[in-house]
Amino acid sequence: MQELLPWIRLTKTGASARRLNRLLDLFGSPEALFAASTAEVVSAAGCSAAVAQKLLDPAYKASDRDLRLMEQLQVRLLPRIDPDYPALLREISDPPPALYVRGTVKPSDSRAVALVGSRRVTEYGKRVAAELARGLAEAGYTVVSGLARGTDTAAHHAAVKAGGRTLACLGCGVDVAYPAENRALAESITQSGALLSEYPMMAPPDAWHFPSRNRIISGLSLGVVVVEAPRGSGALITADCATDQNRDVFAVPGSIHNPGSYGPHGLIRDGARLVESVADILSELGAPTAPLQPTLDLEPQAQPAVKLSADESCLFALLTSESQPIDDLILESGLPASRVGAALLTLEIKGLACRRPGNLFTRAA
Repeated sequence: MQELLPWIRLTKTGASARRLNRLLDLFGSPEALFAASTAEVVSAAGCSAAVAQKLLDPAYKASDRDLRLMEQLQVRLLPRIDPDYPALLREISDPPPALYVRGTVKPSDSRAVALVGSRRVTEYGKRVAAELARGLAEAGYTVVSGLARGTDTAAHHAAVKAGGRTLACLGCGVDVAYPAENRALAESITQSGALLSEYPMMAPPDAWHFPSRNRIISGLSLGVVVVEAPRGSGALITADCATDQNRDVFAVPGSIHNPGSYGPHGLIRDGARLVESVADILSELGAPTAPLQPTLDLEPQAQPAVKLSADESCLFALLTSESQPIDDLILESGLPASRVGAALLTLEIKGLACRRPGNLFTRAA
């Protein structure tokens, strides 16, 4: 593994993939780059001397600790020139110069679809993400996502449970458990796919890593499906990346009362393919045969016969048989906390909602 040391050092510099790819194209290899002088890097990259000095700083040299940890966890480092480097990812304008892989990547992973959405996903969103991931896995497609809470977690879980392949793109090192509650899921993914990252071993989940990793999620995929995405959601960044990379963009409609529907509805208005079932995705991708799948339950459940106020109708539409914290209902409804509390109390009185221990709420049976 000693031959990987220059590539590991490259990933530890913190320079952007675009800059590193340009330097590799100019110098030919990381060894040649690190053997260059500051003046040569300034001239080639058109950067300042300070940037060049940081790039060439020997403090970024890979250590035996990196190699030991990679060996211990059976992590591979795939330079962009490696034949096992994902072919679709190599096509984008700024692919990672090298990719850490914990698990396996296979040629069949070129048939991949990304499922992304909100971390604060509703029960509806979780159910849809799981149904789509299961259908894609059963059709032989690899499910790609980001191992985040919410939508990503539901998609990865469903793909693993269906016996399919799934790839998780991380905003930290592949040895870092983030979020911590997904540690077991991450381990299962290494057995049915891989954890992938352009960041070195032990790299923390810094906030600025995640917008950058979104281009990898879309870059690995033939298309990106957005399940739920409120304003400012990282899922919308992934959809933008997919558009830039000439990938297909799909979106799942939702309730007009759910802030998470803002993103999918906007994408549909802009031309994204509306998804009612996994067959919609498969047909757009040109799958020769699309297995029959049940149409997703996209319509909100019917309103009760009793008359409801606007606030009560909004909260009733968000309630399901699953217990939900009042904080989630406040967030999803977009209503002030005082109005949510009053509406829930009225729904209880009308026999339409049930309060559970811990200030959790469900729709009445």
